[in-house]
Amino acid sequence: MTIRARLTLWYGCVLFCAVVVIGLLSYNEMQERRERIHRTDKGMREILEIMLGVGVPGAVLSVAGGWWLMRKSLAPLAALTTAAERINENNLAEQLPRSENGDELDRLTEVFNGMTARLNESFQRIREFTLHASHELKTPLTVLCGEMEIALRDDALPAAERERYASQLDELRRLSRIVDALTLLARADAGLVDLKFEPVALDELVRDSFADTQILAQAQGICVELAACEPATVSGNAHRLRQLFLNLADNAVKYNKRGGAITVSLRNNGPNAEFAIANTGCGISPECLPRVFDRFFRGDPAHSSEVEGSGLGLSIAQWIVKAHNGTIHIESLPDKWTTVTVQLPRVS
Repeated sequence: MTIRARLTLWYGCVLFCAVVVIGLLSYNEMQERRERIHRTDKGMREILEIMLGVGVPGAVLSVAGGWWLMRKSLAPLAALTTAAERINENNLAEQLPRSENGDELDRLTEVFNGMTARLNESFQRIREFTLHASHELKTPLTVLCGEMEIALRDDALPAAERERYASQLDELRRLSRIVDALTLLARADAGLVDLKFEPVALDELVRDSFADTQILAQAQGICVELAACEPATVSGNAHRLRQLFLNLADNAVKYNKRGGAITVSLRNNGPNAEFAIANTGCGISPECLPRVFDRFFRGDPAHSSEVEGSGLGLSIAQWIVKAHNGTIHIESLPDKWTTVTVQLPRVS
């Protein structure tokens, strides 16, 4: 029950009790004076009519007036609650509206604004640190990868050292991919990624992605099927959409089982183009599903530790989808099918 309704109920109960008390007192007074009232029945009837004609409307009016007063008094609190519900990490710079009347709610709004300003500053520092750190790491990683590649070209290099250098190069390349992904996300958070939109034939990208998925799946003997590929055109960035499909295909292969299956489809669903990719495998537990788009989150450690990855692929996929005004959703049945569904608005 809301505060407004509870206060109104209490106010109404108090008024009702007051009317009852007044009625009882009036009745006792009438009993004491009935000998002095001529035509007693008529006098009592007149008094009761007065009570019903004045008391009941007065009580109703008092309740309605009290409800209106409390609604008016609590309106700033409702407005503050609505404004606070809209706050997220992307709009912390926005200020909640203040009444400027100096009451408790105005003071509370001021405290909220100060808190969101501090949070916005903290988030901004984290973004700047991530962006600068990832940028500074790219150069030394590129140099190390180049030196390792040069060393591996030496024919006189012993087999043991060659194997060690090759392993180190793989780890450096993996670290480089993580840094690249972090740089992209940090730039996206700061609004520094400029996406040029143009009409894109989504069915062509899906067919290309299907061919890439078949290549990725060959090593594990995974069967890849293109269930449907209806013509669809969206307004978007072809490079980022291709990256989206590749990330989802890579996950479908990595988190699959040997000899499993992958199904890819593109269908028109009303005003949207609906892309879906489903794969067999261990699946995602219901506890982990709400966190699959969190950065560096990799689900069940018992399974994810066996799979190479950084936990940033789905975060990048979510950013690409949101940048295209679309939605992405994951459903999973453990040890059966995991389905990722992307909906993007079509252009006419």
